[in-house]
Amino acid sequence: MTTLQSPAATGARPAGPPVRRTRRSWTGWGFIGPFALVFALVFLAPLAYSIYLSLFRTQLIGGTSFVGLDNYEQALQDGRFWDGVLRVGLFLLVQVPIMLGLALLVALAIDSGRLFGKDFFRISVFLPYAVPAVVATLMWGFMYGPRFGLVGDINDAFGVRLPDPLSSDLILASIGNIVTWEFVGYNMLIFYSALRVVPHSLYEAAEIDGAGQWRVITAIKLPAIRGALVIATIFSIIGSFQLFNEPAILQKLAPNAITTDYTPNYYTYSLSFSGQQHNYSATVAIVMGVVTMIVAYVVQLRGMRKGA
Repeated sequence: MTTLQSPAATGARPAGPPVRRTRRSWTGWGFIGPFALVFALVFLAPLAYSIYLSLFRTQLIGGTSFVGLDNYEQALQDGRFWDGVLRVGLFLLVQVPIMLGLALLVALAIDSGRLFGKDFFRISVFLPYAVPAVVATLMWGFMYGPRFGLVGDINDAFGVRLPDPLSSDLILASIGNIVTWEFVGYNMLIFYSALRVVPHSLYEAAEIDGAGQWRVITAIKLPAIRGALVIATIFSIIGSFQLFNEPAILQKLAPNAITTDYTPNYYTYSLSFSGQQHNYSATVAIVMGVVTMIVAYVVQLRGMRKGA
C-alpha cells in the first residue's frame, strides 16, 4: 500500500507560480520628500544652529569661545527672564480661559440653530482674525490713547477721567483684550467645526428622553468636543508664551509700562538685535521653548486622561 505525503512533510516546494521578491518602493518617499526637505531647512536646521550658538559666548576680549552650559546656567538665574515668564504665565491663566469661554459660548450659540443670521454672525466673529496682529495692535493702541484716542475723546466729551489703558497697572489687561479680540473667532471656528460632526442621533435620543438644552450641552456637546478643547488650549498656551507683537508695538506708545524684557520673546529679540548678545539670546529662546513644551505636554496629558 502506497502512502501519500504532503509536500510540507517531504520538504518539497508546493507547486504554483514562483514567488517574486518585490523591490522596495520609493513612491512614498517621493511624496514626503519635499515636505521633509522643507521641514529640515526651516525647523531642524535653525534649531540645531541655535543649540550650537548657545554653547559659545562672544566677548570683546578673547572673541568667541566655547563655554558649554554656562549660558544655560546664566539663563536659569536671570531674574529678568523669569519675571517675563511669570508675566506671561499670569497672562495665560487669566486671558486664555476668558478667550476660550467666549469662543465656546459663540460656537454653542451658532450650533444651537436658534440664532438669527448665524452665517453673518459667524463671519463677523471670525473677521478680526483676518486682521494682521500688527494692524490690530496699532488700531487698539491708538484707541487706548488718553490724549489722542477713544479714551481721550470720551474724557473730553463727558468730562471724566477714565483709567489709562496704557499705564503700568492696566497694560497687561489691555494686551489681553487685543489678543482676545483677535483669536476668539479662530477658536470659535475650531469648536464649531467639532460640534458639526456630533451625530444627530445623540440629539434625537436626548430629545426622546426629555433632556433640556443645558443637559444636551453638558452631557453631549462638551464631551464630544473635548479633543477640540484640549487642542485649542494647547495652541493658546503656546501663543501666550510666544507673546511678542503686541508688547513690542505698544512699547512705543507706553515706554514706561513696557520694558524690553516684558515677555520672554521680546527679551530674546532685544538681546539679539539691541544688545548684540546672539549666543545668550539663543540660550534664552531654547530654555523658553523647553518650558513651553513641558507646560503644553502637561495640559495635553491631563486632557487625555480626562477624556479616557
